[in-house]
Amino acid sequence: MTTPFIVHPCAPRRRLLQSLCASACALAWPALAQQRSADAKAAILIGRSSALSGPMAPFLTPVHEGQEAALADFNEAGGVAGRKVQLVSLDDKFDAALALDNARRLVQDSGVVALFGQAGTSQVLALLPYLAQARTPLVAVYTGSPAVHGARSPYLFTTSASYADELVKIVRNLVAIQTTRIGVAYENNDFGKLALPLVEKAITAEGGTFVGAHAMHSSGQDAEAAAKALAALRPQAVVMIAAGPPVVAYVRANKAHLGVPVYTLSLGAGAQVIRALGSDARGLAVARTTPPPTRLTTAVAREFQASMKRHGHPVDYDRFRGYLDARILIEGLRAAGPSVTGASLAATLEGLHKVDLGGYTYQYSAQNRNGSSYVDIAVIGPDGNYMH
Repeated sequence: MTTPFIVHPCAPRRRLLQSLCASACALAWPALAQQRSADAKAAILIGRSSALSGPMAPFLTPVHEGQEAALADFNEAGGVAGRKVQLVSLDDKFDAALALDNARRLVQDSGVVALFGQAGTSQVLALLPYLAQARTPLVAVYTGSPAVHGARSPYLFTTSASYADELVKIVRNLVAIQTTRIGVAYENNDFGKLALPLVEKAITAEGGTFVGAHAMHSSGQDAEAAAKALAALRPQAVVMIAAGPPVVAYVRANKAHLGVPVYTLSLGAGAQVIRALGSDARGLAVARTTPPPTRLTTAVAREFQASMKRHGHPVDYDRFRGYLDARILIEGLRAAGPSVTGASLAATLEGLHKVDLGGYTYQYSAQNRNGSSYVDIAVIGPDGNYMH
């Protein structure tokens, strides 16, 4: 018996649907391929939350200009295998809660592969739990707080010495010149409070005498009261732990009421501070966490000076710091390749080990994400120029 050939009533319809699907797929593949090609050529997005307005904005502007100049130079040279690197910047007004909200927006809405150049101790501490959750690295921060440097987050990569490194260098320098009675003026916030025990420890360890400390408001409004209180303790020098407006106010108050040398941390004597102080800046001693930007003895300093000339910016420590930080980010992106993700960039940065930018080196590994401990002491001389 011959089995009849049965045509299923739905077969014509199924064949029609299959045919339409195949046609749609055939039409879609070129579009998908084109989209993938476009994605491969799209900019690699980097997020930057920083004080773009408010009292701290002028002090961070030179750092931003150094960062942007390095990235512009890199993009001009072709970027990461043809992909440009684009900064997506949001204003956090130097507020920790807003910095965290910005980080979420940058990662979740903008799709950045890394956060970059966050300023402020409180701000960085607020971000640390989110970095692990988002598997997104934060490269370069503008705080040397022990709470930050000791965090050991696999997604945090610092680029400069800690405040502990800077304070030891300052105190060692003072004791070496027989200046042993040391007072401290510190900013009354997380930055100052966390650094105060470090300077006390350094003074004791180096054989000096800690005569006392006095807090200052971040606006600098009570700097004169701090100087008068310290004068009563008869220090031979004052270590100032502050950044921005209180630095200007305290240096002037110190000249009026103490007349002793003032030493400060690297972030305390930016280009804006020196400009605001004018002739009062002369004699201020500063711990610097990069080599001098004005010297031509290293390739990276020469490249920096050429970059500043191209972009119309002055050569100074602030812009050099931003420039170097962007160069470290670029090294990580270049090594990670055009398909970079947040997780792959973090793993790549860990694996960079020794990074020589042209006479100035950094060191990274799975056990060490604090790239540099370089500290030098420089004194501001005539016309705001540094003497070493």
